[in-house]
Amino acid sequence: MLLVSLSAWCVTGAPQDFSEERRTEAEDQRNKIDLLCINRPPNEYFRLSTRVGGCRDVVRCVPNDFEGGFKFAAVRCPNGLVFDLYGQVCNWISKVSDDNCQSLTKPRLALPNLNTQEPVCVDNQLQCGDGVCIPKELFCDGQPDCKDGSDETACSVDQDPNAAPRCDPSQCILPDCFCSADGTKIPGGIEKEQVPMMIMLTFNGAVNVDNINIYQDIFKDEHVNPNSCAIKGTFFVSHQYTNYSAVQELHRKGHEIGVFSITKKDDERYWSEGSYEDWLSEMAGARLIIEKFANISDQDIVGVRAPYLRVGGNNQFEMMQDQYFIYDSSIAAPLSRSPIWPYFLRYRMPHKCHGNGDGCPSKEHEVWELPINELDRRDDPSFDEGLSGCALVSSCSNIYDTEPFEAMLEHNLNRHLDSTRAPLSLSFDSSWLKSNKGFTKTLMNWIKKTLDTRNDVYFVTPQQVLQWMTSPTDLNGLRDFQDWKQKCDIKGQPACSLPNACPLTTRELPGETIRLHTCMQCPRNYPWILDPTGTGFSDY
Repeated sequence: MLLVSLSAWCVTGAPQDFSEERRTEAEDQRNKIDLLCINRPPNEYFRLSTRVGGCRDVVRCVPNDFEGGFKFAAVRCPNGLVFDLYGQVCNWISKVSDDNCQSLTKPRLALPNLNTQEPVCVDNQLQCGDGVCIPKELFCDGQPDCKDGSDETACSVDQDPNAAPRCDPSQCILPDCFCSADGTKIPGGIEKEQVPMMIMLTFNGAVNVDNINIYQDIFKDEHVNPNSCAIKGTFFVSHQYTNYSAVQELHRKGHEIGVFSITKKDDERYWSEGSYEDWLSEMAGARLIIEKFANISDQDIVGVRAPYLRVGGNNQFEMMQDQYFIYDSSIAAPLSRSPIWPYFLRYRMPHKCHGNGDGCPSKEHEVWELPINELDRRDDPSFDEGLSGCALVSSCSNIYDTEPFEAMLEHNLNRHLDSTRAPLSLSFDSSWLKSNKGFTKTLMNWIKKTLDTRNDVYFVTPQQVLQWMTSPTDLNGLRDFQDWKQKCDIKGQPACSLPNACPLTTRELPGETIRLHTCMQCPRNYPWILDPTGTGFSDY
């Protein structure tokens, strides 16, 4: 089945006309392209053919600056990968269904008529795609009210008619709120040279024997911030295979523990399209598991990071607000000259929803967002390669040796120092550090060199970033900044030298026996989505 023939002119524009017949043919083809591209989002990829072996090939519509209208920009996934129309990414063949490969385009949804030349509805009502008017507040509330469902199809940050208002600095006042029009304003009006350069070292996934030694090496006692406190890191913990006695020890040493979900499912749509209940069971459930089996009882687990950085839209943030999570750190801010400061989601986010499949929250939420400013990964930053940024250090695919790794760390530190001094997020998958020989040592050496040569750089946690933002303090006052002193002294001794290795099962994972390592008493069942405490199912 062919939608339109794919040939060289189709991608690069029509060739020169040599006859009336050629002119007519070229005009006909341009009309076909325009027909396919009209009203289609500019970043949406689709197929021109469902031929055998064509699942790797997609195109998107881009403006034809020479002839007007549109032309196609073609993409072919690497060998072993095919294009997932629903997720709009190249993915492993085993992850993409046959139905997906046999589809030409992702399902087209009916859209509401939000922008009309003349009013078509009474005040405080908007028009569905089928022409029926309904109350404005029913749009983008998660429940379809239009017969064609169009009230729930234009709900991005820029489309939602009930979206959060744009930043109003006269109403958004520290310590309760912070925003700026473009996200680059420094809190408290402190001169840039007097602002500490805060670096957040964060790690995603399970904490266990595969990475504990890496974390011990990075966070050596001799790595000390200018206020004489040891540097701190943050661990967004996923449940399966986590050693909770190790999590307990990390927390005792002053590191921050956040949640990364129970299941860490590898279906990205599960996260971006997840319901309120999905996010509740995954994140609030993960916190309950950590609190119980890592014995963290000080209500200190307040941060969320979404697996694969697939943000769950308003459902995720509504859940976070209800469950008293203070901040999210899943939204990537696109690479730019001026990195973005954290902001309060009572107001609209100050940058594009980037790389999240339009899953960013559009409505007001009493939650902080600590965006992940994308890293500049160019080999030569002085040469404009047009290379896209990367949110996680471990996703910078061109970094495969220690020298470019260190150069990237140094360049991005300087980039933040020389611009807005917004916090620099260095986020890792520990397996990346382990599989790339010498990378852990390179990171350790860079941390030590940075601390030895600068007195304005602090390695802190997201909570400490927010503590500074809500009480901005210049460099001269930071040595006595009490909020950062709270985690300075390590108290007590390790909870246990030989944790319980509990062999457990659960009806939710039939046939599996998983060991739960904890200093606490072994539960009856392996904790999971429906039974996060492992005490049993109330409905069985």
